Amino acid sequence: MSNSSSITEFLLLTFADKQKLQLLHFWLFLGIYLAALLGNGLIITTITCDHRLHTPMYFFLLNLSFVDLGSISTTVPKAMAN
Repeated sequence: MSNSSSITEFLLLTFADKQKLQLLHFWLFLGIYLAALLGNGLIITTITCDHRLHTPMYFFLLNLSFVDLGSISTTVPKAMAN
């Protein structure tokens, strides 16, 4: 017996008629977005300013912070706008 189920479409519903849910969604995502910006900004600032942290491990952590900053800055504002 094999699994023969398949998904052909995906429906994403909005909170168009519920203003309170829209505001809750906006403020929750804004808080998460600002916390991520602050955290990644602190990591980037700390690694670039302290010369003792210029080792390979911190180099990759710096790159990871830049990638996280870029990815969260493209997806979360679009989600907040919708």
